Amino acid sequence: MNNIFHIVQSVGLALPRVETGTKYDGSPVLQLDGCFMAGVATHRSAEPDTIVVRCGFDDRELLLQDAPDAYYVTDYYRPYPVVLVRLSRVDRDALSDLLSISWRLTAEKRGRRERRQTSRTRIR
Repeated sequence: MNNIFHIVQSVGLALPRVETGTKYDGSPVLQLDGCFMAGVATHRSAEPDTIVVRCGFDDRELLLQDAPDAYYVTDYYRPYPVVLVRLSRVDRDALSDLLSISWRLTAEKRGRRERRQTSRTRIR
């Protein structure tokens, strides 16, 4: 999978402030300012050569309806705002679009976290 993930890295690292990292199990991930954006899907419910990408629930439903051969979700991942992507079924443009959406969602999450921390500091 690491050989396939290099494609994800090459697309993702073109986005601002994105860096590579590893999960607790050593599998590669893309992060925006330390927050998860995308990574190798390592849970046993995921198919081989699959990545997991941050994605809003509404967007995920649209992807699942529009291209079920490329995008899917398992029971394990269903509660989380992510979508599973069969890398062999998406082209570079689709991957770029998906990672751009993930970047935006991750930036928004990061911004909310920073605002909460700033407001806690002011309250004290």
